[in-house]
Amino acid sequence: MMKKFLLLATCLVCTLPVGAGAQDRYQNRPPVIVSPDLTAPWVMQLTGEGVRPAVYRPQAPAATRKQVKRSQIKRQLETAAVQPDAGRAQRAVKSQFDPQFLPQMVGYETTEKAGTIVIDTNNRFLYLVTGDGQARRYGVGVGKPGFEWAGEHRITRKAEWPTWTPPEEMIAREAAKGHYLPARMDGGPQNPLGARAMYLGSTLYRIHGTNAPWSIGYGVSSGCIRMRNEDVVDLYERVKVGTKVIVI
Repeated sequence: MMKKFLLLATCLVCTLPVGAGAQDRYQNRPPVIVSPDLTAPWVMQLTGEGVRPAVYRPQAPAATRKQVKRSQIKRQLETAAVQPDAGRAQRAVKSQFDPQFLPQMVGYETTEKAGTIVIDTNNRFLYLVTGDGQARRYGVGVGKPGFEWAGEHRITRKAEWPTWTPPEEMIAREAAKGHYLPARMDGGPQNPLGARAMYLGSTLYRIHGTNAPWSIGYGVSSGCIRMRNEDVVDLYERVKVGTKVIVI
């Protein structure tokens, strides 16, 4: 019986064409489909070609990152503070406020009584005489070329956050340059008169603050005496209506 089975199997194999079994088995094999997530960069990792090694960059602690950010903001603000706007393009601007223009006590010999204000327009200083050969000195901005003046007056009025009403001649003069001034501006941080104003006699001149602290130490005004807001507030508290003011 076993011999008959082997003989039958042998005959069946012999009736097939040579190699037909192998060819039929693989002739209609399904195509190889590569999963979409096997992208080129991944495939390249198989050979190591074109693959950039990962670089570990340790991050600074959160507190340090905040300090760096604050430093960057501070630098931006400092840079913005010293940049002139379009209207200041032709004016000199200091990168830092000159310490000589900060309020300070100095030796000052004069025959004027204590409480008198003396303004040295050439050197850009305002002196509040305190007596005993001393004075409190402040840096100021003064009249630009053509607007210088000298004289003696008294403070006739004081105002906090004064309203600015530019005179008609100033409005016309600036309009000719393409700068259009408002007829009136309420007091506030953007007001050119700043935080305080002390009016001199019956003139249009004042000792006042400014919204342009960069101008201290320069001749840029239309005749008024400018001070930093913090400085004009300090002076305002030290003098009264009737104070003698000498401009030289």
